[in-house]
Amino acid sequence: MDKEFWTVTEVVEIFDVDERFLADLEEEEVLCPICQDSPPSKLFGASELEKLRLAKILVEDMDVNLAGVEIILRMRQTMFDMRKQFDVILEDLAQQLHERLKE
Repeated sequence: MDKEFWTVTEVVEIFDVDERFLADLEEEEVLCPICQDSPPSKLFGASELEKLRLAKILVEDMDVNLAGVEIILRMRQTMFDMRKQFDVILEDLAQQLHERLKE
């Protein structure tokens, strides 16, 4: 996907979902599209499309309700954030060890 943002119409077509599903995900704060004033429209970025892809799998294939989808995706993001923090800590420790070995 070479585009930066997709319209509701494009997202509905790409993912074969209805607009009500998108609205429900937005109400549960799973998706957060960018809203434009003129013309009034909602745009979805790549990260929102990934959340939609996962939400669709969770709902259709695993029978997870929307509240569960929100929790699962929030926990997933928390795990990614913790991994980034852990990587920073490891890099810092490696740098400190490297400096000490130079001494």
